[in-house]
Amino acid sequence: MNQWAKIITAVETYGTCTLVTVTNAEGSTPREKGAWMVVTPQGYNGSIGGGTLEWHAMAEAQALLGKSATYKMIRKNLGPDLGQCCGGRVDLRIESFDRESLPQLRDQALKHKDEFQHIHLWGAGHVGRALVMALAPLPFQISWWDTRANAFPSAVPQNVTCRMGAPNDMEQDGFVLVMSHSHALDFEIVDYALRNPAFPFVGLIGSQTKRARFIKRLLETGVDATKLTCPVGVSSLKSKLPAAIAAGVAVQMLEQVEVRKAIIPAQKKANG
Repeated sequence: MNQWAKIITAVETYGTCTLVTVTNAEGSTPREKGAWMVVTPQGYNGSIGGGTLEWHAMAEAQALLGKSATYKMIRKNLGPDLGQCCGGRVDLRIESFDRESLPQLRDQALKHKDEFQHIHLWGAGHVGRALVMALAPLPFQISWWDTRANAFPSAVPQNVTCRMGAPNDMEQDGFVLVMSHSHALDFEIVDYALRNPAFPFVGLIGSQTKRARFIKRLLETGVDATKLTCPVGVSSLKSKLPAAIAAGVAVQMLEQVEVRKAIIPAQKKANG
């Protein structure tokens, strides 16, 4: 969930909150430009790097709670000002919001929605549930699919939309992760996704045996199976605990986002 959605939730819950944003980062710093932290009367979400810098920023942010449409700019030299050995310098913008800010905040949330990578996650079983929680604080927007009524938990993270349907109901974008309750359904989803170039990553949970069987069937039907990633997740993790599998898949999704960030500008440059 992005910071605007978190701010909306905070304002609706507490009536006020503040947003701390790193507007500039030079040298060795805990976080990069754009890092943020939302501070509420009851705590905070996000991070600008922890340590003394974050502690000082939080105190400044708390002082602005309840003050409508107020902002403050701060520059910190991490060595001289805070005694941190990083040696870099950061500029911070601290701004407050209240209920009168909600229309503006909702506009911002919609404006920045597309900055998050979309994932189509199929399967509301134990691994699917663990994965939804692992991805909750990360920059992903998740369409969570299942064909079974009452498959989803009663509460889900704010970056998740629960949906029922068939593979061809998916919007033509995003990564596809397949871990349904049925191998037949898994194959149907994989077959559909691999035929569609709009899905740059197709991942399937399963063993090497499952992978071999799926690839054989896909090749028999004329589908290019080279884009299929199975087993899904980072190969260094061997645990079969749902939370461990979910952690590995979350890492892999972050890696794929980095790959896409490198590929897309290169493609635009090549196309003039």
